[in-house]
Amino acid sequence: MAMNETQKARAEALAPLFRNMDAHTAQEIRESYYRIAENLRPLVNALEIADLDHGGPAGPLLEEHYIFCELLEKLDESVLGAVL
Repeated sequence: MAMNETQKARAEALAPLFRNMDAHTAQEIRESYYRIAENLRPLVNALEIADLDHGGPAGPLLEEHYIFCELLEKLDESVLGAVL
């Protein structure tokens, strides 16, 4: 998805910070970001499937699914991945 102007401005502000950051801190942020990015969607999917398998529609697992869907939407708003 293409970045809007606000996201472009945030990415431009973040880029020099990461270039000038000590390598250990930058690597820690990078690894943490990618762990979240790689594992959040499988968690969302697993919660939805578990809800269907254990209780059916609109159970507490589905409520958790929706919470993590919101986190996915927020992750999509982030420009950190573009900078890393």
